Amino acid sequence: MYHQINSINNFVSIIMPAYNSSKYILESINSVISQNYHNWELLIINDGSTDNTKNKIFQIKDSRIKYFEKNHNGVSSARNIGLKHMIGDYFCFLDADDLIPEKSLINRLIVFDKNPDISFVDGVVLYMNADMRPTGEKYIPSFDGYPYHELLNLNQICYFGNSWMIKRESGINYKFDEKMSHAEDLYFYISISKGKKYSYTSEEVLHYRVTGQSAMSNLEGLENG
Repeated sequence: MYHQINSINNFVSIIMPAYNSSKYILESINSVISQNYHNWELLIINDGSTDNTKNKIFQIKDSRIKYFEKNHNGVSSARNIGLKHMIGDYFCFLDADDLIPEKSLINRLIVFDKNPDISFVDGVVLYMNADMRPTGEKYIPSFDGYPYHELLNLNQICYFGNSWMIKRESGINYKFDEKMSHAEDLYFYISISKGKKYSYTSEEVLHYRVTGQSAMSNLEGLENG
């Protein structure tokens, strides 16, 4: 059943950086289009791809998709373009090889609706293999409250990666550090979370494709980050 929430007209911005993502990006875009909450925009930032990514993106015609193109400079600079141009009351990130299940947006918005004092809503992440079959591993958040110190302690009760939906608030500079090549999402969360509250839904919000090519798989680089 579609939950009627007070914030039903609130707009959600979904920011998708894409670099040489032609293999999976159509699946990722279609997972957004398939959402049962329709008041969203998808900002795709092509970070200087040299493959067929651009042509794949333009195969899909939907007025809610906004396309940006830039020279290759990394995921943080691509996300910053999305942050600069977004118009949503809420925003979240989606990598171009991952998927969001059809109730990902609404299930997080429901938590916001029930808890107007919170700024971030997380949810369950299902790990998938390259063919989008479950690996059997899940990230399940288990924290309510102020996440700042938990993030500093790398506590996984409230941190997986880019699975948060964020309420857009005035006076906050939403910007990634473009010098960082690893742990940039963790640092971003730390930079915006002091004094702000976090909660989660027990429903799945992200299907995370494990390909072995992500920044998280480079442990030396992650340590340096």
